[in-house]
Amino acid sequence: MCCSAAGAECPGCGTWSSRVHGSYQRNPADVPSAGRSVVLRLRVRRFSCQNASCGRRTCVEQIPGLPRRHGQRTERLRSTLATVGLALALAGRAGARLTGVLGAPVSRSTVLRLVHALPEPEVPAPRVVGVDEYATRKGRHYGTVLVDVETRRPVVRLPDREASSLAAWLAQRPGIEVVCRDRAPFFAEGATAGAPQAVQVADRWHLWHNLSEAAERSVAQHRRCLRSLVPEAPEGEAEPGPEEELAGSPWPTGHRFADRTRARHAAIHALLEAGHSRRSIQRQLGMTWRTVQRFADAAEPERLFIGQWQNRTSVLEGHRPGP
Repeated sequence: MCCSAAGAECPGCGTWSSRVHGSYQRNPADVPSAGRSVVLRLRVRRFSCQNASCGRRTCVEQIPGLPRRHGQRTERLRSTLATVGLALALAGRAGARLTGVLGAPVSRSTVLRLVHALPEPEVPAPRVVGVDEYATRKGRHYGTVLVDVETRRPVVRLPDREASSLAAWLAQRPGIEVVCRDRAPFFAEGATAGAPQAVQVADRWHLWHNLSEAAERSVAQHRRCLRSLVPEAPEGEAEPGPEEELAGSPWPTGHRFADRTRARHAAIHALLEAGHSRRSIQRQLGMTWRTVQRFADAAEPERLFIGQWQNRTSVLEGHRPGP
């Protein structure tokens, strides 16, 4: 293929030149066809620059839509390789293997270089931003990260979590309408000073987190009150046996774990009273030797519940004030 442009513009000074100095052949790679590599044989002309003060002596004509200046691939092949590395998320070795299958083998470094050369996408100004902190070194160095809540993409990272830095960033973007933040006072001050027109709200995670903390504190404070709400057994029903009234038992009758434990304890002790050995009980019930030994050594099934949180005593028990 031979080019026949009337001239070329010097990239150094911008002077148009039509004086032919010579020509040479370029071999840019193109998109493969039927799995085979395609190389274009392109002869381009070199023009002499007419500006005597220009540092460049010659310039080469460029064909729109084909290779860039000093490029080894056409624009179609560049976009294809960039799509493999970016759109398919296969940058690196995986992308290089796929390009070999497509018939345009390149190295992983080339795929990464083509991805890095892509222009930054135009991001619209955020309308709803989320503000939170991040730690580069926990307990010492913290920063601020702002996220576009609608697109779920990070917008910027500030090097600190000062109210002045957040206020300065928000003041440059008057289109922000909503600021999602936590209960940190410096975020509240920065959002109020930088975006007074925005509505400050708590995000979904902090709402659920705050609700769960409040519910947990309330249940812990009124745990004794909740025990008094348990309905008493109606008259005429049989009173529970002494094993069910054991003060140390944390599991009431009807609990799945308690009923299973009591049934196993009764079965093992019944076999022991019948004269069976512990090895024989192990084989009959399909239990381990340690389990049979633990059940056999317990005089009552409630003794097997020791270790649950209801039977644990706090280290502060001796220092609690009296009722």
